[in-house]
Amino acid sequence: MILRIENLIKTYGDVKALNGLNLEVKQGQIYGFLGPNGAGKSTTILSTLGLIFPQQGRIELFDTEVFRDGKYDESSLVEVKRKIGYMPEHATLWEFLTPLQTLDMIGEAFGIPKGKRAERSEELLKLLNLWDVRNKKVGKFSKGMRQRLLLAQSLINDPELLILDEPMTGLDPSGIAEFKGIIRELNREGKTVFFSSHILAHVEEICDTVGVIVKGKLIVEDNLESIKREFLRRAGYTIIVETSRPVSFDGVEWKVSPLGEKKYRIVTPGDIREEIHDFVASQRAKILTMQVKEPTLEEIFLKMVE
Repeated sequence: MILRIENLIKTYGDVKALNGLNLEVKQGQIYGFLGPNGAGKSTTILSTLGLIFPQQGRIELFDTEVFRDGKYDESSLVEVKRKIGYMPEHATLWEFLTPLQTLDMIGEAFGIPKGKRAERSEELLKLLNLWDVRNKKVGKFSKGMRQRLLLAQSLINDPELLILDEPMTGLDPSGIAEFKGIIRELNREGKTVFFSSHILAHVEEICDTVGVIVKGKLIVEDNLESIKREFLRRAGYTIIVETSRPVSFDGVEWKVSPLGEKKYRIVTPGDIREEIHDFVASQRAKILTMQVKEPTLEEIFLKMVE
């Protein structure tokens, strides 16, 4: 297991930022961590990295216990953090340094030999389309260039686990598409990615696993397809039917709303597509088109938060 959190509690005065949080991230996942503002996303990440102290619970990284009930095992934490890359939501870059100087300094802090640092820096700057500005001062960078450099510094130690906190905030559409492609490629190379985001479409497009935190508790954790199936099971299927002639739905238990003379919206607790075909045929009509409306992650998320 890459990351396991058990019954984690963190309070700030009378406010419980984490209220018995349980969470698991397995090797090879792209895990999307979702929640409204103040739900505990950043507190979870900072606790995992040993940057704040929860009061209770347990944190395990790479099958090594690094925290239990208010105390970190510092030596274990330092060792496992060598395998982690972290890109914070709000980070300060040294404006007077160039990308090459920035990565060299961070690589040195990880104890990477000078020759290896230079090689790794060139590899990352080329990957992130920053090689042509490698000697330009960071203070002159755009938002997108800064985000790419922050991602580069999180990768300098070739981590097994990449933790990204709102990595695509402020990027334009092309920058977002580029970022998503990079995350997918890093995952294909074997890296586990854990990232928080409030932009649900991004999570839906690239994550294979989703966790939703509300008021310090994880209310769901599963792959996206399972979450959608469960949501459909509970909320019901929405089926749009268009027929070649008007149909009477008298006597059926479905919730039917006309959308026109020959078009209907049907909401049911289960998938009734076969039954609809039989029903319409019994009325000597025929279905021209049928659309089963699958919920978006945003619709599911808003329902969960409610």
